[in-house]
Amino acid sequence: MASLNPLTGVLGRRKAAHLLRRTTYRFTRARVDELAGMTAAEAVTALLTPFPLQLEQPLYSAGAGAPVSWINPPQPPSAPLPGDEEELTRFVMGWWVNEALHDPGASHRMALFFHQFMAVDAASGSSMEFFDYLALMRWGSLGNLKKLVTKMVTDNCMLRYVDNDQNFAQNPNENFAREFFELFTVGRGDAAGPGDYTTFTEDDVIQAARVFTGFNHAQRHQYVDPETLIPAGKAYPQSHDFNPKVFSARFGGATINATTQDAAGMVAELNAFVDLVFAQPATTQLFCRRLYHYFVTRIVPQEVEDEIIAPLAQLLTDNNFEIKPVLEKLLQSEHFFDTDDSANTDEIYGALIKSPLELSLQAISFFQLPIPDPVAENAKHYGDFYSAAVLERMLARAGMDLFYPLDVAGYSGYYQDPALNRQFFNSATIVQRYKLPQILLTGTNAWGSGSNDPIGTKLDIAAWIRDSGAISDPSDSLVLVTELLHYLFPEEPDAERLDYFLTTVFLDQLPAQDWVYEWENYLSTGNDTEVKIPLSRLVNAALYAPEYQVF
Repeated sequence: MASLNPLTGVLGRRKAAHLLRRTTYRFTRARVDELAGMTAAEAVTALLTPFPLQLEQPLYSAGAGAPVSWINPPQPPSAPLPGDEEELTRFVMGWWVNEALHDPGASHRMALFFHQFMAVDAASGSSMEFFDYLALMRWGSLGNLKKLVTKMVTDNCMLRYVDNDQNFAQNPNENFAREFFELFTVGRGDAAGPGDYTTFTEDDVIQAARVFTGFNHAQRHQYVDPETLIPAGKAYPQSHDFNPKVFSARFGGATINATTQDAAGMVAELNAFVDLVFAQPATTQLFCRRLYHYFVTRIVPQEVEDEIIAPLAQLLTDNNFEIKPVLEKLLQSEHFFDTDDSANTDEIYGALIKSPLELSLQAISFFQLPIPDPVAENAKHYGDFYSAAVLERMLARAGMDLFYPLDVAGYSGYYQDPALNRQFFNSATIVQRYKLPQILLTGTNAWGSGSNDPIGTKLDIAAWIRDSGAISDPSDSLVLVTELLHYLFPEEPDAERLDYFLTTVFLDQLPAQDWVYEWENYLSTGNDTEVKIPLSRLVNAALYAPEYQVF
């Protein structure tokens, strides 16, 4: 039986690594070992604690000049920008990925979770408005679901992306209302009749669109949300429909009436509408089902619906839609750690295929790739490394054009049944995924027949093995291979698989003593010519392996 009972006892390495892989982009041996000595409750508490940002905002330099910020404090529209908007937006994107890489907790992975189904693309607003959207995702990532959904109504990027900036009393636009139902809240159920989707109807879309009329852009230097302190859009009463809104039987035939015909009255209507939608069990059920897909596995049998999804949905409601209690319950559970049954047909470890984001950032963090400094090496940091190497080469070409989802539903690997995350690993993306170790080890973009442009950094694999502490005894080939695979793979390889990586890949059929000699020679001379060859073979084979593609 699927069980939300809390796991007892200390985690140990295997469970700690599983928890870390699923909750954060920053995966290191040191962090695994730290969590291994904790209970599930202690480890989850640590991971759900927000951590400070590396930089409060991105920095930009067009050349030799000192890098500058251009986002906060908010500047009037007439203020000159240091570069063109498209380039500045890439700097914002690089800034977010760098923060995600260095976040030892779950905040940024949860922010991506929300970006998936409350999606905008990076071109839907100015670089500054896109920064505000990302800030809102981080603000709400471990907070209150109902508040976050409400505040998305006035996010400047969202207003433009789903056309609510074109939604006026005399000329309503239904795009945002439809997405609010289908993507943000109740979801679209099976058709129950013409214009009836079980959870809402076409008439409800019309009424919801009327609720949203008049919410539009505001200039950043003139208005910030008083709770988040993030610049946002606002209510314009002259564009709002203040007539009663009557909803279908799917919402109990509820009517929303304006209390006052001003901005306060618009906000009151909006809150009443959100209350109505969040009173529907489908809202919390869909949210918890999405959490399950994202953190546990893509398969949701009826047993999981009954024993996991339904109790989590009730817990979300009972806690006034606070997200952390639900995450705590799920991530501490016997079910999450696959200890609630003895079946070997529904394994959770390794059940998800890594998106290009997890694949790349967890490798970069595990091997402690030195990142060019955003201040002293601004162009290398944002341009060569994050824009050209990570965003373009590691992500976009592997099927995840980050912050440019194909449509309002987000990235297909997270929502498109029945394949879901299997879409991250297919004939169109596999070659690009397999370029990752080459990029890290050569310090180039590994374009193949094109230019191999430098990415501003490089993995010195011999020095990492020597200095990182990730391998307890690098001179022992068995220890080296075993420990590396134990941390990189979700499950320990069996004896035959381990022997393949040790004997065939690493030692190349040579005696183990040869490695001892070469390693000791490297330690005494600093010449890594001989040791980096087998080490590079091992890293390539490990990151190519099917075991590394899953988590």
